[in-house]
Amino acid sequence: MDPPATSGPEEHGRHGPSGPLDHAERAEYERLRRVLRTRHRRLRLCGASLLLTLAVLLAPVSVVATWVNSEVTDVDRYEQTVSPLARDPAVQDLMIDRVTDGLVENIDAREITDGLADALADRDAPRFLVDAARSLDEELKGGLTTGVRFAVEKVVTSDAFAQAWDAMHRGAHNAAMSVLTGEGGGALEVRGDTITLNVGTVMEELQEQLIGVTLVEAADIPGADKSIVLVRNDNLSEARDAARWLGAVGPWLPVAVVVLAGLGIWAAPSHRVALMAGGIGVAITMCALLVGLAVMRQIYLDAVTPVAQSQDAAAAVYDTLVRFLRQAILTVLLTALLTVIAGYLYGRGRGAVAVRSVAARGTETAGRALARTGLTTGAVGRWLRTHRPLTTGAVIGTGGLTLFLWNYPTPASVALLLLLVVVVLVILGVLAAADGAEQHLQR
Repeated sequence: MDPPATSGPEEHGRHGPSGPLDHAERAEYERLRRVLRTRHRRLRLCGASLLLTLAVLLAPVSVVATWVNSEVTDVDRYEQTVSPLARDPAVQDLMIDRVTDGLVENIDAREITDGLADALADRDAPRFLVDAARSLDEELKGGLTTGVRFAVEKVVTSDAFAQAWDAMHRGAHNAAMSVLTGEGGGALEVRGDTITLNVGTVMEELQEQLIGVTLVEAADIPGADKSIVLVRNDNLSEARDAARWLGAVGPWLPVAVVVLAGLGIWAAPSHRVALMAGGIGVAITMCALLVGLAVMRQIYLDAVTPVAQSQDAAAAVYDTLVRFLRQAILTVLLTALLTVIAGYLYGRGRGAVAVRSVAARGTETAGRALARTGLTTGAVGRWLRTHRPLTTGAVIGTGGLTLFLWNYPTPASVALLLLLVVVVLVILGVLAAADGAEQHLQR
C-alpha cells in the first residue's frame, strides 16, 4: 500500500523545526513569549515584594535590638548613656531635694530646741527667753535645711560626684553582665537560679591578718570557698537565656535586613523602583518608631506623680536613656531618604534629568578648564571616562559599606560620608572630562 501523499518531504519541510513560521504560527509564538514574560515578571515582582517587605518589617526590630544589645554588652556605651544624668540640672535638683529632705528628717529640731530651753532654764534665764528657745524648732529646721542643701548641692554639682556616678554605674553594669551571662569570674557568680557573692578573697585576707596574731585558730576561719546567697529567682535562667539570644541575634539582624533588601532589589524587574520602594518603606517604619518613642514618653510622664518625681527630671531621664536609640533611628531615616533621592536622580523624571544635565555641564566645564591649563590626565582620565559607571558604583558602594561597618553611626557621620562620596565623584568626573577635552583640543 502506497504511503499518503501528505507525508512526503514537502510537509516535513513546511512544518519541521528548520522551516520558517507562517503568520499564524509567528503570532502564536509571540503570544506565548508575552505570556511567559508576563508570568516571569509577576514571579520576580512577587518574590521581590516579599523580600523587601521582610526587610522593611525587620528594619525597626533591627534598630531596637542593636540598641539594646549595645547597652547590655558594651559597658562603655552604657556609661555614655547614663553619664549625662549626673550633670543634668533637673536630675541634680531632684537628687539634692531627696538627699536634703532625708537628712533633715533625721534631725529632731524639737529635741534640740528643748535641750537649749532646758539649759537656759537651768541657768535661771528669763522665762520669755526660755519660751522663745522652745519655739525655735521651725526656724532651726529651716536653717538646717538651707545649710544642708548648700552642702549637698556643692557635692552633687562637683566633678567628683560625676566621676563617682560613672564608676558606680560601670560597676553595676559589670555586675549585671556577670549575672546575665554567668561569665567574668568576679565576686558575683550565678549558680543555677541563685546569685551568690564570693567572699573567698576577703577570707584569705582575714586568715593572713588573724593567724599568729590573735588566739583564733586556722580551723576556725572559714575557707576561701565561702559564698553567700544573695538572690534566688526562678526566672533567672530565662533572663540569662534572653541575654544570650539577644547577644547572638542582635548583631546579625542588620546584616539580615541588608541581605534581604539586596536580594529584593536584585530580583525586582526594575532595580531602581525597588530601591526607592525599599527606602520609602524603611523611612516610614523609622518615622513610626519616632512616633512610638514620643507616645511612650508621654505615657511615662503621665505615670509620674509630682510627689514621687518632678516632670523635668523624669523627662530628662527618659530623653537621656533613649537618646542613642533616637539617634540610630534618625541615622537610618536619613540613609533611607538619601537612598530614595539617589534612586530618583537616576530615573527619567524632569527633575532628575535637569540635575544630571547641570552636573554634567559643570564637570565638562571644569574638565575643559583643567585641560587648558596644560594638566593632562593621560591614561587615568581615559580609563575613568571609559569606565564611568564602574567607578561611580564603586565609590557609592564604598561609602555604603563604610557606613554599614561604622560602629555607632550618627546623622553627622552619614552627612560626612555623603559629602566625601560627592566630592570623590566630582573629582573623578572632572578628570574624565579633562581627558575628553584634551583630545578635543588636540584635534
